[in-house]
Amino acid sequence: MTETISKKAALRQNYINGQPCNALNANTWQVINPATEAVITTVPFGNDADANRAVDAAIAAFPKWKAKNAWQRADILKKVADIMRRDAQKLAVITVAEAGKPMMEAVGEWTIAAQFFDWFAEEGKRSYGRTIPASRNNKRMSVIYQPIGVVGIITAWNFPVWNVARVWAASLAAGCTFVAKPSEYTPLTAMALMDVLIEAGIPAGVANLVLGEADKIGNVLLERPEVRKIHFVGSTRVGKLLMENSGKTNTKLSLELGGNAPCLIFPEMDVDKMAKSAAQAKVRNCGQVCVSPQRFLVHRQIYDAFCTLTAKYLSEFKIGNGAEPSTQVGPLINTRQRAGVAQVVAESVAQGAVLMCGGKVPASKTKGYFYEPTLLKDVKPEFAIFRKEVFGPVMSVTPFDTLEEAVQLANDTEYGLAAYVWTNDLKTSIYTSESLEFGIVGINEWAAHGIEAPFGGWKQSGLGYECGEEGLHEYLEKKLIAIGDL
Repeated sequence: MTETISKKAALRQNYINGQPCNALNANTWQVINPATEAVITTVPFGNDADANRAVDAAIAAFPKWKAKNAWQRADILKKVADIMRRDAQKLAVITVAEAGKPMMEAVGEWTIAAQFFDWFAEEGKRSYGRTIPASRNNKRMSVIYQPIGVVGIITAWNFPVWNVARVWAASLAAGCTFVAKPSEYTPLTAMALMDVLIEAGIPAGVANLVLGEADKIGNVLLERPEVRKIHFVGSTRVGKLLMENSGKTNTKLSLELGGNAPCLIFPEMDVDKMAKSAAQAKVRNCGQVCVSPQRFLVHRQIYDAFCTLTAKYLSEFKIGNGAEPSTQVGPLINTRQRAGVAQVVAESVAQGAVLMCGGKVPASKTKGYFYEPTLLKDVKPEFAIFRKEVFGPVMSVTPFDTLEEAVQLANDTEYGLAAYVWTNDLKTSIYTSESLEFGIVGINEWAAHGIEAPFGGWKQSGLGYECGEEGLHEYLEKKLIAIGDL
C-alpha cells in the first residue's frame, strides 16, 4: 500500500490557475512517514514567486466565481462532498502515511470533512440580508452580504483535511477565491483534496494550492492588497506576527491558535468510566489536537482513584503505525514535536510532578516519532505542564476542593479555546459553563464542537470563528444600501 501511495504522490504538484505545476525555483521537499521515518515522496517547495502567481490567478477568477449564484456554487460543493465520501478509504491511506494517525481516525476525518462541503453548500443559500425601517418616510435601507474577495489560507498538519475543508468550503460557498498553503509535513492530503475539487468541476483559478517557504508565502498574502482575508491555523507566536503585519494593508484575519484545555471532573461521576473516557480523549491523534483536554482538574474525593485508573488505561493502548489495524496511538508528527513534549515532561517532573505512566519513547520503537501516553500527578499551577500547550499524549492532573477553586484553576491560562466539565449536577453545569473563559465548553462530552456550530477561541487562542453560520460570514462583507429622496 505504501508503494502505491509513493507512486501516486510523486506525481503531485502545486495547483495554480487550473494547472498542476512545479515550483518556479525547482526546489522540492521530502514528505516523511512519521511512523517509519521513510521518505514517502517529494513535492514542490516554492516561495514568493509561486505565491504571487497564485494570487494573480485568484484575482482573475474572482469576478466569474462571485457572479455565480449560491445554488450554482453549491452544485460543485456537493459533488466534492460526494467524492470525498466515495473515496474516503483510499484518501485516508494518504493521510495515515504522512500524518501517522490510526486508519480509523483518518477515515473519520475525511468523512466529517465532507460534511463541511455539504453544510456550506446549503448555508451559502442562506446568506440573507435584511430591510431596515428608516427614520424618514422618503428613505429605504437594506443590508446585503457579498464575498470578501481573494482569501489566503494557511493551515496546520494535525488535521490535514479537517483544517483545510472547513475553510475551503466556507470561502467557496461565500463566493471567494483562495490561495492555500498547507503544512509541508502533510501536503499530500491537501493535494488529494484539490484533486477532488478538480474532479467536481472547480473553475481554473478559483482554488489554488502552493507549497513552499512559509514566511515568503505568508508575506505575499499579507502584502498583496488584493488578498482581503487570511485564515491561519498554528502557533500563537505566528498568529501575533500576522496581527502585527496585517495593518499594512488592513487585511482581515481569522486565527485558530494555541489551546490548553482544562477538564473539570466532579465527585459524583463514576470514576472508572471517567478514567477510561478521559484516557481515550487524551490520546486522540496522539494528543495533537487544539481542543485536546490537557489540564485535568479532579475533585479530591476521587483524585487518587482517578489517577491510578487513568494511568492503567493509558498504559494499555497499542502504540504503532497507523496503517496497522490494531494501532490505537500513532506517532507524533516529527522529531522536533517529540523533543518538545519530552522537554515539558522532564521539566515538570523536575518541578515536582509525579510520573504515573509513560514519559518516554517506547523501547520497541527504534523508528518513528513515538511517545508513550503519559500521566503526571500532583501538578501545580506553576509547573510547565500546567502553563504550556503540550500537543502530545500527556495528561496533567491537579486536585481541587471547591467549585470556585476549580473554575479559578481552569481560567488560570492565557489560552481560551476549549474547556470540559463532567458533572451530574445541574447547578454545577450552569455555573461552570457561564464562568469558564473559553470559546467552547463541553459538558459531559469530548466533542463539543460541530460543523453547524461556531468554533473559535478567547484570549490568546484566536480571532474570529469557523463552522456554523459564523463560519460563512467570515468570508462575507456587509453592505448597507440606502436610497433617499423617494
